[in-house]
Amino acid sequence: MAAQVDAVEMSNRNGNGNGVAASCRERLCSALDGLWRSIVGFAGKLAKIAREDPRRVAHALKVGLALTLVSVLYYVTPLFQGFGVSTLWAVLTVVVVMEYTVGGTLSKGLNRAFATLVAGFIAVGAHKVADLCGDKGEPILLALFVFLLGTVHALRTLINYLSKAKARLCSSSRARFKSDHEKRLSYVLLTAATSVDVTPAASAATFSRFIPEIKARYDYGVTIFILTFSLVAVSSYRVEELIKLAHQRFSTIVVGVLTCLATTVFVFPVWAGEDLHKLAAGNLEKLAGFLEGMESECFREGTASEDLENKAFLQVYKSVLNSKATEDSLCNFAKWEPGHGKFGFRHPWGQYQKLGALCRQCASSMEALASYVVTLTKSQYPEANPELSFKVRETCGEMSLYSAKTLRELSAAIRTMTVPSKASTHMSAAVKAAKCLRSELSEDAALLQVMHVPVIASLLSDLVSQIKKITESVDNLAKLAKFKNPEKTQKEVVINVGS
Repeated sequence: MAAQVDAVEMSNRNGNGNGVAASCRERLCSALDGLWRSIVGFAGKLAKIAREDPRRVAHALKVGLALTLVSVLYYVTPLFQGFGVSTLWAVLTVVVVMEYTVGGTLSKGLNRAFATLVAGFIAVGAHKVADLCGDKGEPILLALFVFLLGTVHALRTLINYLSKAKARLCSSSRARFKSDHEKRLSYVLLTAATSVDVTPAASAATFSRFIPEIKARYDYGVTIFILTFSLVAVSSYRVEELIKLAHQRFSTIVVGVLTCLATTVFVFPVWAGEDLHKLAAGNLEKLAGFLEGMESECFREGTASEDLENKAFLQVYKSVLNSKATEDSLCNFAKWEPGHGKFGFRHPWGQYQKLGALCRQCASSMEALASYVVTLTKSQYPEANPELSFKVRETCGEMSLYSAKTLRELSAAIRTMTVPSKASTHMSAAVKAAKCLRSELSEDAALLQVMHVPVIASLLSDLVSQIKKITESVDNLAKLAKFKNPEKTQKEVVINVGS
């Protein structure tokens, strides 16, 4: 009997052991399967990013190429002996300076090189002056220089900014003030601010980075200036051959910057100006797509107004609303780029920001129109006067169609860099339809019984006015950028074919 009990216990233990082992195997297989799915999903995301913009893959390869080239300084003994341990700064420069676009790399590279040069000169001069004070006074004076330089740099930038504001206040005839007292008070405050002596009130070196003009283009340079001066000035207390160290450090940084520029410009370059140009044309295309959708889905005769909320044309304008950050970044980088392709050195990149602001205003009006139309279709208001409602819908359809054609023409003109000659014709037709609709709304009291009709008409009329401003902005861009006349281009093509 005891033998049978022992046998049963042994079998139970073996069964439990096998069950634990099977459970462990299942968990291990599940974990490996989850890991494999994560790897496959991550690889799929990488592949999707690469397919969306193959230039990203090229950029990754360019960074690797630049790091390989600059590492030669470290691996080749004669070069390493010439530059010393500062060779590592070349590698760090490539890592920090290399950007996706040519303008971004130029901006960071020139800011870094120039800031390093100026800060190095000032730091060496500070060391020479502090060295005259002896061993005890040198560290105190160096620390004071670091403190004072930060304060002077920040306050001088602020004073220059306020001086320009004062000059604009004095010369501007368009400045609006509530009273003469307010104008005199503003003048006195600016005069007092620009007359203050620079004193070490606080170590505010980074304060200059809050000034918009500095923040936009020279923020990175200011940071490198402060960093370089602080490092050189502080290290000068322990380093004997300071000038040699500064020379090596600046030389390696220049080598790193030149390597980045050569790789970015000559190996599959990505121009911020071209991306900004395409972004402006693409935004106009999206706005045109919304108006075409409104004409075909809402205002055309016989169209069903069900399930508008899921229509694709009601979503295209939303990316235009969120394009400001990308647009400002590309515009800033484009100003650093040399002339390339169809874009000259003095290309009016700032005009693209004005055009983008008008496009976002138009997109915000489209958002209001889209939300109202969607709400209206859900509510299903009855039409008090079908004939008048049909007449208004027809006019709204004309406004939408002609406005869409105008935006398409403007987008094509920007892409081809030709004067938008046909856009004015479509714009005139849209404005004419808007004026006729306004006069009908003001004269016909029956339309007011159906409140949603004049609301939609009014929103569309405002859109037409905003598109007219966009047309004027594109015309101004065409003049400043010297777009080609399409008629002359066609004549040149005929002459070339004939010859």
